[in-house]
Amino acid sequence: MSVYDNLKYFARLLNAPLENIDPLLKRIGLYEHRKKPAARLSRGQTQRLILARAILHRPKVLFLDEPTSGLDPSTACEIHKLLKELRDEGMAVFLTTHNMEEATKLCDHVALLNEGVIVEYGTPEEICLKYNKIKKYKIQLTDGTKHVLLQGTDAAGRITLWLREGRIETIHSCEPTLETVFLEECG
Repeated sequence: MSVYDNLKYFARLLNAPLENIDPLLKRIGLYEHRKKPAARLSRGQTQRLILARAILHRPKVLFLDEPTSGLDPSTACEIHKLLKELRDEGMAVFLTTHNMEEATKLCDHVALLNEGVIVEYGTPEEICLKYNKIKKYKIQLTDGTKHVLLQGTDAAGRITLWLREGRIETIHSCEPTLETVFLEECG
């Protein structure tokens, strides 16, 4: 079956209007491939087709399992963009993923599971800040030297001095990522 016929078949199964197909194909970037056999799509195009089938009937709740697994960064970014649009339009999207960077980008709330039990729940930022037990800063000066400073009056004094002298090239706080928290709690 062609890409279009594939969606037409699912539209009939899901009682979705056939006029939804072309706009959806345009939205997911498969319109120019609508006559192509679905079996000849690339992996990224196939993932987009699967997503199109899932949203063809405009569900209120969408469950996705690893929707960008194995995709190139560009295709994954396009799928992320579409998922954010769907969320912003009011669709509830439940996403299962091992990719903590993806969860941080896409999820309003995250539940970390260990052996089927929720061990942590909250916004990605809340979870990361909760596990920020050792507060430190990575600083690179304009001369290329790098420093890691623990939060405190000594660090504050050095940072203030470097700022006054215009010597700071970059400064970053070192709170854990969602991946670090996941490994600590579930690894």
